Amino acid sequence: MTFKRPQGARPTVAGLAALAVGVLAATAAHAEPTINKGDNAWMLTSTVLVLLMTIPGLALFYGGLVRSKNMLSVLAQVFYTVCVVTILWALYGYSLAFTGGSDFIGGFSKAFLMGVTTDSKAATFSVDANISELVYFCFQMTFAAITPALIVGAFAERMKFAAIALFIPLWATLIYFPIAHMVWYWPGPDAIQDAAKALAAAADGAAKTAAQAKLDEINADAGWIFKKGAIDFAGGTVVHINAGIAGLVGALLIGKRVGYGKELMAPHSLTMTMIGASLLWVGWFGFNAGSNLEANGGAALAMTNSFVATAAAALSWMFAEWIIKGHPSLLGALSGAVAGLVAVTPAAGYSGPMGAIVLGLVVGVVCLFFCTVVKNALGYDDSLDVFGVHCIGGIVGALGTGILVNPALGGTGIIDYTAIPPKVADYDFAAQMIAQITAVCTTLVWSGIGSAILYKVVDVIVGLRANVETEREGLDITEHTERAYNM
Repeated sequence: MTFKRPQGARPTVAGLAALAVGVLAATAAHAEPTINKGDNAWMLTSTVLVLLMTIPGLALFYGGLVRSKNMLSVLAQVFYTVCVVTILWALYGYSLAFTGGSDFIGGFSKAFLMGVTTDSKAATFSVDANISELVYFCFQMTFAAITPALIVGAFAERMKFAAIALFIPLWATLIYFPIAHMVWYWPGPDAIQDAAKALAAAADGAAKTAAQAKLDEINADAGWIFKKGAIDFAGGTVVHINAGIAGLVGALLIGKRVGYGKELMAPHSLTMTMIGASLLWVGWFGFNAGSNLEANGGAALAMTNSFVATAAAALSWMFAEWIIKGHPSLLGALSGAVAGLVAVTPAAGYSGPMGAIVLGLVVGVVCLFFCTVVKNALGYDDSLDVFGVHCIGGIVGALGTGILVNPALGGTGIIDYTAIPPKVADYDFAAQMIAQITAVCTTLVWSGIGSAILYKVVDVIVGLRANVETEREGLDITEHTERAYNM
């Protein structure tokens, strides 16, 4: 289903990142939507950009941050994650995330890609302008792949590959797919508009009652968090908070690295980390601007925000560190940039550029605080600061989105699809923030508790942690009988 948006307006509560808008075919009551070739081309490009974020972007970013004896193991873990999630997404993940079923999980109507063909269509944000469903399938697949890949940074250098090989598919199935459904699945704007028009055209009481019942039925066909009114343009909850809290739980349950706090564990190649961070930034334009699903002004806004928020956060972290420690660091600037990208992810299509700059400035300092003061005070070993950057940055972004969407602050507002034609609804600060907090808390609880259970299950079956000798020797040679460098 698709919808026509008023000039300058943004997608509504439904204007979510991946926007499970749909994949629904047009109703027989209307002319068959056509595939917009320009939008299709943009989404093909965006899909490849998001893959670039993970391989090689995330792999190199993480790989440079670990010690040289564990570089190859991180590359292997990230690459494996992309491959296994890709297969799961095709078999049943896409169906569970983006078909109707319940408030918490979809069904199996599109398992094994049943009904998804070269001719089937997925909706965008404009009436009768669709993209190929296979393109939408691939785009969402890259989101599903990068999310669990983020987690491995929290327990890098000490988790057995066999444990990761089992944990990743379990986590994608039981944590990611349900959260994606809860946040991003909805019936689509065309269905809502059709029902709203039928209600407006109803001539008598009985007809109005029936039309209202149909509209209510359509609105009920959505994910639980979506129905609460939460907005998440490109994955602040689904991707970053989800992965970040799972990473923290894993780091706590697996325990600290051997020698943590006593031995130097400096990154072995900040050059690789710089390359990886830069690829992440480039790929993130597909992540954020691609989540608009159309090559129009909305994508341009998301791209602009992905520039300015990232730069602001990098500068914020770097200068704060300079003031506190007496020197600026490349790692600080890179970490700040990633934090900015994380925070702007849910806000990319809702905030104005000035709001995005403020968001970046705030998140840079907040994430620095959590990655240093809080981490040191609590003593946990989150190897590559997955919690401090992704979970905390995601929370700042998710809550900030609820504020910055306000048109009075330069935001785009939220569209009311039941209005004819759709229009920007009145902004309600309290209601929106309650919805955002609900989304954040639901993700933290679902992923936090669910991940803890999965770690325990994996520990019973294959064991989570490499032994001390293996860890000291390095996972590259002991787990994979290979070395990242032979010099």
